[in-house]
Amino acid sequence: MPFTPRLILAIASLIAGMLPALVPTNAHAQQPPLFTTSKVDGTDGVYTFRYQNSLSMFIVTPAGVIVTDPIGYGRPQAVQTYLEEIRKITDKPIKYVLYSHHHFDHIAGGKPFKDAGARFVSHKRAKERLIQLADPHTIIPDETFDTKKVITLGGTTVEMLYMGINHSDSTVVMRLPKEKIIFTVDTVAAGQFPGRGMIDSYPIQWEEFLQKLYTMDWERFIPGHPGVKDRLGTKQDVQVALNVLQTASAAVKAEAQQGKCWDPVEKEMKLPQFAGMPGYDAGLPFVLRRFCGLWGRGT
Repeated sequence: MPFTPRLILAIASLIAGMLPALVPTNAHAQQPPLFTTSKVDGTDGVYTFRYQNSLSMFIVTPAGVIVTDPIGYGRPQAVQTYLEEIRKITDKPIKYVLYSHHHFDHIAGGKPFKDAGARFVSHKRAKERLIQLADPHTIIPDETFDTKKVITLGGTTVEMLYMGINHSDSTVVMRLPKEKIIFTVDTVAAGQFPGRGMIDSYPIQWEEFLQKLYTMDWERFIPGHPGVKDRLGTKQDVQVALNVLQTASAAVKAEAQQGKCWDPVEKEMKLPQFAGMPGYDAGLPFVLRRFCGLWGRGT
C-alpha cells in the first residue's frame, strides 16, 4: 500500500491519540505512592509510616517496638501494611501501641497489633470516649493515665503528655527527650493551613496549648498528616499556627459582634495574609465556621 499524505496523516493522528495512554503525564508521574516508611534523620530507630494522607510514628528498640496510631479507619489494608513495613526492619516484638486521641481516623484498626501482643495505652478520656462510641474496629486501651505516662523500652524513652483540651479533649503529645522529637498528631501541621480538624475543636484552649508547646524542649515534630514535601515540623510552624488561630479569632469575633455570623462571614471573609499557605482555600471555611460557633453562639 503506498504511503500517501492522507494515510501518513491518519497514522500520525492515531499515534498521537495513543500517546497519553502510553506515556505518563506529569500529573500521574507526581502522584505519591500509596504508603511510605521513612527513618527520621539523626535517630537510631525513629520512623514515620504514611498511608495516603495519614501519618504515624514508630520506634524500634533492642527490646521491642513502640507503635503510635494504627491509622486503619475504613482501610484494614493500611494496618496490615504498617505491620509488614515494621517487619521489614525488625523481628522484635511489638510491645506498645500508643493512642494520640480518640478520633477513629487515627486509632481505628489496631487488631493486628493486638494479635501480635501489643499493650494499648491512651489518655483516660480517650478510653472513656471509645467505650461510649463502641466502634468494633477500635481496640479499647489496656492502660490509661491522667497527665503523664513515661514508657522506657530498650534504652528509648517516650513521654505521653496530656496538656489540656485543644484539637480534642483527649489528645496527648508524645515526646522523645533524647531525640528532641515530638509527635503532635492534629494539634499543629507542618506548613499547612488548618482544615476540617477545627470543626469539633476547642479554639481558645488550642491557642493556650500551642503557646505551651512552643516553650517545650524539642526541635522537630511529626504531624498526624503529611507536611509540605513530607517534611517534619519546626517551632516556626507552631508560631504560624498560633498566628492563624489568633488572627482568625479576632477577625470573626469583630464580625460576630455585628451579627454577621454565620452567612456573611462564611461567604465573604478572607484572611489574605495566609492565602499562600497550602490548604488555605479548602481549610478557610472550617476555620471561619468554628470561630463563628465560638463568637456567634458561645459554643
